[in-house]
Amino acid sequence: MTNNISNLEKSNVELKQHLGRWQRATQALLATKDRLKRLLASSPAVIYSCQAAGSYGIIFVSESIRQFGYQPQDFLENFDLWKECIHPDDVDYALSESSDLIHQTQQIFEYRFRHKDGDFRWIQDQRNLILDEAGNSIEIIGSWQDITEHKYIEQALFQEKELAQNILQSIGDGVITTDAQGQIQYINAAAEQITGYTLEAAIGKPLSWLIKSHEKNHSGSINHALQTAKSLSKVVNITADQAFVLQGSQPRTIDGSVAPIRNRKEGVIGTVVVFRDITQNRVLARQLSWQASHDFLTGLLNRRDFEQQLAQAIDNTRTHNKKHSLCYLDLDQFKVVNDTCGHAAGDELLRQLARLMGKQLRSNDVLARIGGDEFGIILQNCSLDNAVGLTDKLLHALQGFRFVWHDNTFSIGASAGLVEINQECGDINSVLGAADAACFAAKNQGRNRFHVYRSNDEVLTTQRGERQWVARILKALEEDRFCLYQQAIVPIHTTEGGVTHHELLLRMISETGEVIPPMAFVPAAERYGLMPKLDRWVISSFFNQYQIRQQANTMQAEHAQGPDYMPLYCINLSGMSINDDYLAAFLKEQFTLHEILPQTICFEITETAAITNLSRAADLIQEIKNLGCAFALDDFGSGMSSLAYLKTLPVDYVKIDGNFIRNIIQDPVDSVMVESITRIGHELGIQTIAEFVENEEILAKLRLLGVDYAQGYGIGHPVPFRRSQGGTPYSLG
Repeated sequence: MTNNISNLEKSNVELKQHLGRWQRATQALLATKDRLKRLLASSPAVIYSCQAAGSYGIIFVSESIRQFGYQPQDFLENFDLWKECIHPDDVDYALSESSDLIHQTQQIFEYRFRHKDGDFRWIQDQRNLILDEAGNSIEIIGSWQDITEHKYIEQALFQEKELAQNILQSIGDGVITTDAQGQIQYINAAAEQITGYTLEAAIGKPLSWLIKSHEKNHSGSINHALQTAKSLSKVVNITADQAFVLQGSQPRTIDGSVAPIRNRKEGVIGTVVVFRDITQNRVLARQLSWQASHDFLTGLLNRRDFEQQLAQAIDNTRTHNKKHSLCYLDLDQFKVVNDTCGHAAGDELLRQLARLMGKQLRSNDVLARIGGDEFGIILQNCSLDNAVGLTDKLLHALQGFRFVWHDNTFSIGASAGLVEINQECGDINSVLGAADAACFAAKNQGRNRFHVYRSNDEVLTTQRGERQWVARILKALEEDRFCLYQQAIVPIHTTEGGVTHHELLLRMISETGEVIPPMAFVPAAERYGLMPKLDRWVISSFFNQYQIRQQANTMQAEHAQGPDYMPLYCINLSGMSINDDYLAAFLKEQFTLHEILPQTICFEITETAAITNLSRAADLIQEIKNLGCAFALDDFGSGMSSLAYLKTLPVDYVKIDGNFIRNIIQDPVDSVMVESITRIGHELGIQTIAEFVENEEILAKLRLLGVDYAQGYGIGHPVPFRRSQGGTPYSLG
């Protein structure tokens, strides 16, 4: 009995102990369940489970589903809710990915999931298939992670990458990226086009495989530029004389730069090379450089470069005690050829004579075309005695030459002046003036000969040459034996409502009634200061005749329409008139006296004259514009620094030098020059006029380039002013 009681008490104790352990385990389990519930509720990911097969119904959803606006019970009560929340465009994809889980134990995919407020959020759905010990599917446990912000960042990065790729593929410069070892990682479309190699062919190759070096020494190589950019962590330029690329077998000149690519810690992890093909630019630059120093027609040096070499020859006589000679040569029958057969024949004659003279001279002599039919020759290291023999030989060659043009044959002669270049010869102006005077003396002595300048020849030369013209000019002014011609300047774009302009041209009437062109007497008038007198004669004479025309019935209707519909008359002013302090007052007086509308008058000076005295020219132009007149810059482009002066001179028109117009069809450089002048002029509100327009082909080209007005024999020849009716449009063909 006692034993039974003892056993019972022992069992009770054990039962209490077991019950205590069960209670503690239950409490721990409940605590764990609560902790798990809190974890699931606060987790950024939504944990869910669903049946392994036969349905997409959700059987559990964590409390964190509330971040999408739903309650867990919403999915338990509506098995189709998950599918209904998928974006319509993503439903087929999401269901297809879900169904693939039976072939694998894990699946991760992305789709758009509708928030309860109607907004769609991107989620990442990660599903795991749970299997029992026998390998049978039990359930699917998964998570929904909101990746909307990540997706937006990803899309933004993708768009930036696409934009960068599009920019790299569309820009005209070649772009190459390399790794830290200089191996090519990427080249854009422009680089492919310039080099002729594709990205697939270039990737992994060293940069020197694609870009070649001119220099054999290390310091001039492309690899040196690459290493310098990396080691110094700075941009290094690639010069045109340093590197090139091969397009097939043809080298292409390039320039550009190499720059380092840095990571966030400023470490250099590669380089980017940006380059461009400047082969054509170099060719064009050489052409422009050549044209800056050469005559476009004959290929000889032009006056500017000739004068530079003459100045060097003068300096050489003083520093090295050398002697040289200058020959100034003027053709005698050039005008006959031009007048008889036209400018094309004259141009061909000049080309042939340039070749002929070049063959007669020594290799180190300098031959240049310094005027219309004037040539200058520097006979290097040649005394005056030796120069006499060379000049005599040259003139005999010219006298024996016969120029044939169609059915016409011409004998061509020349007159030449010789002067020695020595330590006592003076500056360049003195030497050129002496040679010109000697040439003038040769012409006066009967032509086809040369004259050697001596210091005591100056008075004789002056008397026989230019002073004769001075006397004739003064007498012609006294006897009113000058007359005016006019040449049409027509608007090229007739639809824009422009009106025809007219340039006034001066002619002298000889004692026997012959018309003398200006080039016969203007040089003497310029040298002896008579041009201001001639300018004033032109202005007063034209205003008088123009007043009579305005009062005529033929001009009344035109005048009634206002100055905007009347022809503009262009009057040339000489370089000397720029310095005439009383010119503006004289013009004002003439306008008042003859009742001429200033808006119908345009004055023009040559670019050379304006640049020679830029400040005074700018003041005079402004004074004339203040009267209401227009102003034009003539022979524009003859100086290489021309464009720089357009901002300084307040002109309305620029007349593009005819040397750029006559060969504009054949010479692309001339075309570029004309287009550049026109564009810059239009930007500054200046209209352009093309001289030497001799045919419809040139006119059509000018129309394409945007030039505003045209003048030349293809538009109309000069005609006497009195005979013209004024304001009559000229046909453009």
